Amino acid sequence: MPAPSPTILATSGGTRSGARTALELAPLVHYGFELAGVSGRRPKLCYVPTAGGDQDYRIAWLHDAGRAAGVDVTHFTLFPMPNTADPAALLGDADLVWVGGGSVANLLAVWRLHGLDVVFRELWRQGVVLGGVSAGSICWHIGGTTDSFGPDLRPVTDGLALLPYANGVHYDSEAQRRPLFQRLIATGELPEGYATDDGVGLVYRDTRLVEAVSEVRGKGAYRVAPDAGGVVEERIEPRLLPAAS
Repeated sequence: MPAPSPTILATSGGTRSGARTALELAPLVHYGFELAGVSGRRPKLCYVPTAGGDQDYRIAWLHDAGRAAGVDVTHFTLFPMPNTADPAALLGDADLVWVGGGSVANLLAVWRLHGLDVVFRELWRQGVVLGGVSAGSICWHIGGTTDSFGPDLRPVTDGLALLPYANGVHYDSEAQRRPLFQRLIATGELPEGYATDDGVGLVYRDTRLVEAVSEVRGKGAYRVAPDAGGVVEERIEPRLLPAAS
């Protein structure tokens, strides 16, 4: 079932340590199924772990988390070769495509090599909800800050640009993120954008931000825009999701 309009859920969360499994699906992922309009059946999630190098253990963790939550999980991988001859069909069968964290620079390069930039744009237009965490959040935007190149964060400016904004992730938990994000917007290297504390997600319909949601109490989202040679930062109070911690 497609979402009523192109929808992206860009987050700094979505999974957490499980009681009986390594990971469990946290409220942000479950909200992704709600955005997709899933009702009366098991939700379907397709996990895309490109940014982490398609690690088998992470794929297994997501499948275990899905079984525990009553969610049907598939996965799409590109290493050592695509695991399907028809990526659009595999990804398009999901209610929610969830892109994991890791190297957003590597993710974008590999996706483009395999034509996934075109595939994702078409799925987005068709109403498949696109989501993810960290690299899986930045990728849908024009760019953001990344540790893809080393421990000193650098800009990435060649995102898929389905959303015409910059994106900041882990805004409250990694000390370099906030000042670099603000500096890149102040200098014009990145356009105005939105950032999320850990546990917070941004919901976009078409290219418009419609709400911020959180699975953790006390966290925030932020709009950062250029202003007189600097930036102005505006806190956006997220709506707390059910079962938030």
